[in-house]
Amino acid sequence: MAALDLPSGVTVRIGGASAAQSESFGEMGIAMVIAVAAVYLVMVATFGSLLQPLMLLVSVPFAATGALGLSLITGTALGLPSMIGLLMLIGIVVTNAIVLIDLINQKRKAGASIEESIRQGARLRLRPIIMTALATVFALLPMALGITGGGVFISKPLAIVVIGGLISSTLLTLLLIPVGYDLLERSRERFATRR
Repeated sequence: MAALDLPSGVTVRIGGASAAQSESFGEMGIAMVIAVAAVYLVMVATFGSLLQPLMLLVSVPFAATGALGLSLITGTALGLPSMIGLLMLIGIVVTNAIVLIDLINQKRKAGASIEESIRQGARLRLRPIIMTALATVFALLPMALGITGGGVFISKPLAIVVIGGLISSTLLTLLLIPVGYDLLERSRERFATRR
C-alpha cells in the first residue's frame, strides 16, 4: 500500500477480514498471557514454590515450536483455530510436567536424594506421560487429516497445532524437566549450605 501513488483526497485503510483477524490475534495473545499467568499461580499454590512452576513453564515455548513446525511442514496457515489450539496447549503441556515434578517431590519428601528422586519419578511417569500424549495425538489424527466431515477449516488447523505441540513438548519435557529440576535443587542446596 505504501508504494501506491494515490490521487489527492484518496485514502486507503485495511478493513474487513484482515482487520478482524488482526484484532482476533491480539485478543488471543492477551488470552495466552492470562492463561500462562493463571497456570503459574495455580502451580505456585500447588507446589508452594516460586521457582519450580517457572521451570515447568519452560515446556510451553517448546510446545509452540512443535506446533508452528508441524503447521509449516503441512502448509497449514495460522489463523484463529490455530491460536485456539496454542491456547489449549498451555494447559495440556504443563499437565505432563506437573505430574512428573509432583512425583519427584513426593520421593524427595520420603527421604530420597535428588538424583534418586528424579530417576524414580522419571521411570514411573514415563509410560503414563507417553501414553496420554499418544492417546491425544491419535484422537486428533482424524481431524488433522481432514476426514471428520464438516468444519474442516476450523478443526484441521487446531488439530495440527495441538499434535505438533504435544509431540515436541512431551519429548522435551521428559528431558528438560528432570535436568532443570536437578540444576534448581542442587543450586538450592548449595545456597542453603553457604548460608
